[in-house]
Amino acid sequence: MTYTKLLYELAGDVAVIRLNDPAVLNAMSTPLGLELLDALRRAETEARAILIGAEGRAFCSGANLAEGGFDLTDPDRDAGVRLESIFNPMILGMRASRLPIVTAVKGAAAGVGCGIACAGDMIVAGESAYFYQAFRHVGLTPDGGSTYLLSKAIGRVRAMEMMLMGTKIGAAQALDWGLINRVVPDDQLDEEALKIATELAKGPRALGLIKASAWAALESSLEDQLARERSFQREAGQTEDFVEGVASFREKRPAAFKGR
Repeated sequence: MTYTKLLYELAGDVAVIRLNDPAVLNAMSTPLGLELLDALRRAETEARAILIGAEGRAFCSGANLAEGGFDLTDPDRDAGVRLESIFNPMILGMRASRLPIVTAVKGAAAGVGCGIACAGDMIVAGESAYFYQAFRHVGLTPDGGSTYLLSKAIGRVRAMEMMLMGTKIGAAQALDWGLINRVVPDDQLDEEALKIATELAKGPRALGLIKASAWAALESSLEDQLARERSFQREAGQTEDFVEGVASFREKRPAAFKGR
């Protein structure tokens, strides 16, 4: 696929994906959504970590309502069509990816953009970043996995406030609430996010299992999670990276993991 709404490059073993429609603050349109889906799948075949950032002054201002796709005069209109075909597969794809995903947020992460940002395995924000559930202001309900992601990350009460009141949560408050991992000056955001993604890309194959286990824990009983840990430990212990990890520990040297 030829990308016209995003940029894709490899920085070592990191697939760097940047939303690139700054004229509309990277509002999520059908073309951008399809390109992001393709880029995520492509990264699976040629990288060991993913970084999702954006060009311009915003991460993503939400769905591109100017794109239309429904008739406001039709009482049977369906404003959720793109959720089924694009947005939901995107969020599920981020969660299911075997690669750790870092999201780098500056400016607005609004609407579905908030969901994409919060679906990262690690979330780094510039000081200008804010997280915004704007749906109530246009008479819609949250999407992009926001109801799930926010409630799990910051608790029902705070998530409810964000969604019902439609207030903007700045980077410092998001960090205090446990919604994101780090806040850095805007001019250091790309460098810091790439540094983290590069470190993850150097990690063992077990990072994918750690990610899968942590996401699964949000919905699992203790018994199920203990069984999952047992299964994943067997799988991790059969990797080349485990052999290397033990050898490096015994030889008192840094491990050189290959992701195998």
